[in-house]
Amino acid sequence: MNFMEKEKPIGVFDSGIGGLTVVKRLMSVLPKESIVYFGDTARVPYGSKSNETVIEYSVQNTKFLIQKNVKAVVVACNTASSIALNELRKQFDVPVIGMIEPGAEMAVHQTKNKKIGVIGTRATIANKAYSKAIKEINPDIEVFEKACPLFVPLAEEGWTNHKATYEIAEEYLEELREKEIDTLVLGCTHYPILADVIQDVIGKNVKLIDSGVASSEVVREELRRIGLETNSAVPGNAFFYVSDIPTTFKQVAELFLGKEIKEVVKVDVSELGK
Repeated sequence: MNFMEKEKPIGVFDSGIGGLTVVKRLMSVLPKESIVYFGDTARVPYGSKSNETVIEYSVQNTKFLIQKNVKAVVVACNTASSIALNELRKQFDVPVIGMIEPGAEMAVHQTKNKKIGVIGTRATIANKAYSKAIKEINPDIEVFEKACPLFVPLAEEGWTNHKATYEIAEEYLEELREKEIDTLVLGCTHYPILADVIQDVIGKNVKLIDSGVASSEVVREELRRIGLETNSAVPGNAFFYVSDIPTTFKQVAELFLGKEIKEVVKVDVSELGK
């Protein structure tokens, strides 16, 4: 394998800031790898868009990352993973890793009572992406899904400990509590930002599954399998691009990643996919 190929960065895209939860995991699991992150903040959220639009945006985002010379693409968005993954794998010849299969597998291995809850955007829930993936692994498991669309803007605002967030979580999660689930999949990469609130409301006995954790392990295995792990002896760099710069992006990103972000570069939406 060409040395230069190994030293290419990993590309990550999401509809907004949620994918930073995946970046954080990748930095932990693969600290020597460099990362190029694209947050499509001008067009967030994806969860309320049509399947055709989500595929179109996902192809554009992937083209942007390919132009940045990445060696693999992580679709750090459950909505895009549930809708666009097959199309991306058809169109691009780099490994494309999504959120659904790794998260489903982790949930199946975790559950003891075979009752799994899944929360996500309307699109992810409507496509029954996790239900299908979980049932493929173990058809005996009961899956209870709930769309929680307001969690995305709350995460984008950085309202991680706000009274309103608790009230909305109570409203959303009450019916899942009644199902006596023992495992809850956070089926949107924004949701780990609100993990403390979700855990408080759903109950301490319920195991939260972060698909970003699971997918990061899959990325490591895939790079190892195809011989594309970096040979670098020093920590990798991270580069951040967004299609719009919300005032809270840098602040929330630094808070979440636990490190300073030197620069966030704005990309013109009209240039995406060219």
